Amino acid sequence: MQRVCFLLKVRQDRLEEYRERHAAVWPEMLEALSATGWRNYSLFLREDGLLVGYLETEDFAAAQAGMEATEVNARWQRQMAPLFESLDGARPDEAMKPLTEVFHLA
Repeated sequence: MQRVCFLLKVRQDRLEEYRERHAAVWPEMLEALSATGWRNYSLFLREDGLLVGYLETEDFAAAQAGMEATEVNARWQRQMAPLFESLDGARPDEAMKPLTEVFHLA
């Protein structure tokens, strides 16, 4: 099982909207995430907009590719992109660059 952690930056003027959207994630989005191997997926948001994501999956590249192939993900990413800083033209899911794990206590 791979443990994946990533950072993104939510625009400070859009923090409340980001929270609201994640309080009501579309059921079809939740189903797609589960079906494509995203497990134990959490998002943590700091007041300055720093977003920390964590998930577990058998194969992160395959989990990303699985979501890439879904129509619901395309809709979700289009709607979420304006809420983020520094995407440089990428969708939020494309900007998720895993951090290197340097310590783990099991």
